[in-house]
Amino acid sequence: MSKAVETVSTVAIRFAGDSGDGMQLTGTQFTDTTALAGNDLATFPDFPAEIRAPAGTLAGVSGFQINFSSAAVFTPGDAPDVLIAMNPAALRANLGDLKQGGMLILNTEAFNKKNLQRAGYGANPADDGSLKNYKVFQADITGMTLKSIEELKLNNRAAVRCKNFFALGLVYWLYNRSMEHTVEWVRQKFGEGELAEANLRALKAGYNFGETTELFDHNYEVEKAPIAAGRYRNIAGNEALGLGLLAAAELSGLELFLGTYPITPASDILHFLARFRNLGVKTFQAEDEIAAVCAALGAAYAGSLAITTTSGPGVALKAEAIGLGVMLELPLVICNVQRAGPSTGMPTKTEQADLLQALYGRNGECPLPVIAARSPGDAFYAAIEACRIAVKHMIPVMLLTDGFIANSAEPWAVPDMSSLDPIEVSFRTDPTGFAPYSRDDRLARPWALPGVPGLEHRIGGLEKENISGNISYDPQNHELMCKLRAERVQRVADELPPTEVFGDDSGDLLVLGWGCTFGAIRGGVEAMRERGHKVSHVHLRHLSPLPNDLGEILRRFDRVLLPELNLGQLVKLIRERYLVDAKSYPKIQGQPFKESEIVEAIKAQLEAH
Repeated sequence: MSKAVETVSTVAIRFAGDSGDGMQLTGTQFTDTTALAGNDLATFPDFPAEIRAPAGTLAGVSGFQINFSSAAVFTPGDAPDVLIAMNPAALRANLGDLKQGGMLILNTEAFNKKNLQRAGYGANPADDGSLKNYKVFQADITGMTLKSIEELKLNNRAAVRCKNFFALGLVYWLYNRSMEHTVEWVRQKFGEGELAEANLRALKAGYNFGETTELFDHNYEVEKAPIAAGRYRNIAGNEALGLGLLAAAELSGLELFLGTYPITPASDILHFLARFRNLGVKTFQAEDEIAAVCAALGAAYAGSLAITTTSGPGVALKAEAIGLGVMLELPLVICNVQRAGPSTGMPTKTEQADLLQALYGRNGECPLPVIAARSPGDAFYAAIEACRIAVKHMIPVMLLTDGFIANSAEPWAVPDMSSLDPIEVSFRTDPTGFAPYSRDDRLARPWALPGVPGLEHRIGGLEKENISGNISYDPQNHELMCKLRAERVQRVADELPPTEVFGDDSGDLLVLGWGCTFGAIRGGVEAMRERGHKVSHVHLRHLSPLPNDLGEILRRFDRVLLPELNLGQLVKLIRERYLVDAKSYPKIQGQPFKESEIVEAIKAQLEAH
């Protein structure tokens, strides 16, 4: 007899276990299936920096959270409704986030004395009453997995690793999801051998366990979200950024060149683009960060759409060569996928603390445009925008994302390429009147490719004489060139569209944000507006130059709140430039903002006046 089905509007689930337990794969499969089911969703993978920390320890816990709903979703969820803990360490590391009364599914086989001690438990929390505020379901996931595949005679290590598929099958049943997508994925990934069969048996065993066990008296249904018609796919930020770079190459007619050095969390962009040699994409994994950016500069000089990807530590190493790009006035896109610092910091945790580095982290007066993506899907459009500015203005551009955007995923409406504006490219071919630093209305110099007769010219890092490009030590010329380089950046603002204000055009409070804070801010502002408060939201893509209309917008509000995943970097620039009493709301814990944190910060500002 089928069990009852309860309809719920929104659910957040967190899968947690050892870094070798396959939690990221489990979460990704559940995410893909949920996207196919028509729900809106957002995800948050959270994993250790170590390749494999000691098994059963807090340092080795890997988690994956997905928030899915029949309504619009802005964040991966503040607190999970369901926690699947594959061992005691996963429980201890994540229990504090689980909602009171939330569902807790424990893999009982792993709750042995040794693992409990490794996680810092003196007794089994499943037995000592410490979990009384949760709905606890104990299941021998490991044991049932081994039982379901014992006929296949796999070695014990390989057999145990199938337990994540048992857990996945159980959650598929719990939320009335089809296994079809995962079955097809397993067949494609593992073929028809014993490993594929083992994972499929474990998956189906988990599903059937949910259907037949007396632990659960019903399961749940989350109806489709009212998403606009179109073709959608589930996409993570690094993949979206890579697709945006491919699209920019198509829109500009240029060959894409990526000069890079692997670094967490940017390496996936290299992995993605390396698959497209058939489209003329050239990827160069250099011996270090300096060689990577210099190779990209060489490609720009030769007429390619030049990209270099990295994170904060790599930007530090690239700084002199980025300055060379500013001096040469060549189009180059520097993608900085930010992570927690300083130094090596926390490589797999997220942060927005490279903004001042992006703006000022080079010797001399060395300005360049800086833009930021706000979500995984938006990274596609931000990449195109960065390439467009670089090529039109003949200038290096810094594109900021971060670890949260890079690894998180959301449904993304696949655009029609014909709907995207072409990127105009103009190579100088006429030698008549040519000068390497002559300028157009944007103050952009001509893009003259090597080997074109009559367009020979000298480039290098020494100061250039205006127009001629000859080496110059003249003091007045140096000041002129510094001002010209600054003005070149500022003129980008003249081409920006009007800044969008979500909510009222004026009111009690404006929440100003940039980058990955978008979802939490938008959700928090919507919640407060539903309660009748005159709160609005502006989210900046362009951080240098700032939009021309921003100052006037800020002055229409009584107060300005600026949440950032740093100790207050953009707020310094806003206060200095516009002389508004913007209030900083910093967070620097390696974790993104929660919607509830933004709500509480808004409340505090409104109640303070």
